[in-house]
Amino acid sequence: MSPRNIALIPAAGSGSRFGAAKPKQYLEIGGKTVLQHTIDIFLAHPQIHYTAVILAPADHIFQTASSKRLGIFRAGGASRAQTVRNGLHALSAQGIAAPHDNILVHDAARCCLPPEALTRLIEAAGGTPEGGILAMPVADTLKRGDGANRIAATVPRTALWQAQTPQLFQTALLLRALCAADSDGFTDEASAVEALGIRPQLVEGDARNLKLTLPQDETLVRLLLAAV
Repeated sequence: MSPRNIALIPAAGSGSRFGAAKPKQYLEIGGKTVLQHTIDIFLAHPQIHYTAVILAPADHIFQTASSKRLGIFRAGGASRAQTVRNGLHALSAQGIAAPHDNILVHDAARCCLPPEALTRLIEAAGGTPEGGILAMPVADTLKRGDGANRIAATVPRTALWQAQTPQLFQTALLLRALCAADSDGFTDEASAVEALGIRPQLVEGDARNLKLTLPQDETLVRLLLAAV
């Protein structure tokens, strides 16, 4: 049986860096929340079989009900890794995700993911045991600071990539990586998989796939969504 492609959107964070009164995934743009825009990307994609949204247990802002292709799980944890791990356990326990299925973990605040980038990731990494992530080659000159806001060194950008999401891994591999003792300290899924000695693929992403993190990002996100 061919693996299914299951999107998992961890949406239990508070978005503290964004500085709004409520989590950034609930910012409204064009009549929909950022989270709903993100969900709709996956629901509209023909190669995504199911989308799971993992919310904080006390989150009562998001009211959309589960359906045949969309599951809402209030199982979020204190960290991203915990939230994804809890979501994987829920999907496995309910028979939604088999060990060989592809899990595509995507940031709730990346609501401008172009469908062609998503297709590229699925086709490049969906059939591989090591999985892969969307990423962009670093274009800017990088400086390492000395702790006092002075330049300590210029870092060669050759072979450096900026990680994006989705990050695609088989259910069994991702669970094994996120159940490791130190997995809660990782800020993305690839880091946990790398800690097992596995080298995921780098699949070229898209500059439009930006993450709504700081208040100044909102203007760009609004422009990108308006252009769709």
